[in-house]
Amino acid sequence: MNKRLIILGILILFLAVIGKLLYSGLQNIKVDEFHKAAIIFAVDSSASNQKNLPEQIKYIKSLCSILDPEDEIKILKVSESSYLIYEGSPSNSKGITKAVEAFTQYNSKDYGTAYGEALKKAFDHCLTMKKEGFVPAVVVVGDLENEGAIEKQINWDTLPENVKKVQEYVPEISMMFVYAHPEKLDMVKTKLNPILGEKKLLVANETGLDKINRRFLEAIGR
Repeated sequence: MNKRLIILGILILFLAVIGKLLYSGLQNIKVDEFHKAAIIFAVDSSASNQKNLPEQIKYIKSLCSILDPEDEIKILKVSESSYLIYEGSPSNSKGITKAVEAFTQYNSKDYGTAYGEALKKAFDHCLTMKKEGFVPAVVVVGDLENEGAIEKQINWDTLPENVKKVQEYVPEISMMFVYAHPEKLDMVKTKLNPILGEKKLLVANETGLDKINRRFLEAIGR
């Protein structure tokens, strides 16, 4: 009888020690809190970028495919002017396809590139989505060529200050520029890297897209 009690006591003690170790281990495990992201795309659909557009649209869809259904995306068309052509879930592949096919078709009159206007609207969307509890990011897809009305183009001298102002309200904002010529992307890095830093500012030309999506997920906290 005493032998059984001793064995039972040892077993209880062993289970108590194991339980305490498991409890301590679980306490030290940190679970990353999920934050919904709002991705604002600015897509160049001007006449000069039409030949590159099909590939760029495929890229946008590939990026949307790795986002969460709870995320939100907005797509701004960039041509002579800029305006919203889609907003909704990144998992709505059919809706995205219909929107870009309907509103990015070739038009010989759409020669200009209102990148500056598009970025202003993108920043406004970022501020709004931040208030809604999202982590905002801007993705610019196109060659970044300034064409058409000067007042609608990017002012590279004032853009850093504009980004800094947005950052005051949206400190976690990230930006990505893809498909532009390396010379243009170098200018982007020169102007915006001091503001956003390496982790929040991503650039890639058409030959450097293989790992950029993973880095983008890291930039938005995934």
